[in-house]
Amino acid sequence: MARRNLFQPPPPPSSDNSAAPAGEQKARFPNTGAMSGVKSTLKDVASNAVREISVDVIEENGPKDRLSFTDADVVTLAESIRAHGQQVPIMVRPIADKPGHYKIVYGRRRLRALRSLGIPAKALVRSLSDEEAILAQGQENTQRLDPSFIEKALFAAELSTSGYEQAIILDALAVDKPMLSRMTKVARSIPKSIIEQIGSAHGIGRRRWEELADQSQNDIGDLEQITATLQLDAAKSSEDRFGMISDAITQALKSKSACKQAPYPPLSIKLSDGMALAEVKETARALTFKLSKSEAPEFAQWLRNNAEAELTRLYETWQSEQKSD
Repeated sequence: MARRNLFQPPPPPSSDNSAAPAGEQKARFPNTGAMSGVKSTLKDVASNAVREISVDVIEENGPKDRLSFTDADVVTLAESIRAHGQQVPIMVRPIADKPGHYKIVYGRRRLRALRSLGIPAKALVRSLSDEEAILAQGQENTQRLDPSFIEKALFAAELSTSGYEQAIILDALAVDKPMLSRMTKVARSIPKSIIEQIGSAHGIGRRRWEELADQSQNDIGDLEQITATLQLDAAKSSEDRFGMISDAITQALKSKSACKQAPYPPLSIKLSDGMALAEVKETARALTFKLSKSEAPEFAQWLRNNAEAELTRLYETWQSEQKSD
């Protein structure tokens, strides 16, 4: 069943004077939970109940539904507001323990542009709970900004980490449980620093992000170190940066696979007189010493009797050298 558009005012009553059943009215207009606060918000939107508030008393903390926007984005928007005024209000909610101060619900980019211009913000002011604010924020931005898959995934993961109930997150993002599971897996598998390097990548769909998340879970070392050598600044777009990072991780996986398959040549240890003392063999999982009992039987027996003490001594010597470095 499709979710009702939270920002679409309810339809006018039908003209046939027939009252809808009480059960149907209750289903269409719930009066409890987070939806009730958003329903009240719709009344404000429909009635254009907008106030002007100083930008100095509006705080920007809280879950973010978009990857960071650039200074150029803010400048462009500020120029538009300077020329045409603020066409779309932001939404704020009062801070209970700071009278006269507000917390942003949605419209962070507009707020930054207004700050740069030094003019008050046109804002809807609603007394919303955390859950109601998240619903309003998620649905407003989903409909106005068309956030990319990875932006939604980060938003979902942040809400989950912050302790919001799954039902609230599902309604805020207008997704089902399987999609939410996929989103949170991607957001938690790829380091956030790498996602931020890539950006919103609107042209990269869910499937490619999932492939990158699967690759990132392989033991290929420090992903940030792998991407540090890339010249991401030269990329023309966010999609290009995604491709560069994806290619680098793929190459790292190939190199790791090649190393696993490459044989390690055995090392033969000989004394100055040419006698073969031991052979060292190395695999991806182990280092093996093989002593010849026929060439040095007495030494082999001595080492057998003192192996624990001698290996412990060698390890402690190595450990001491590591600390001194």
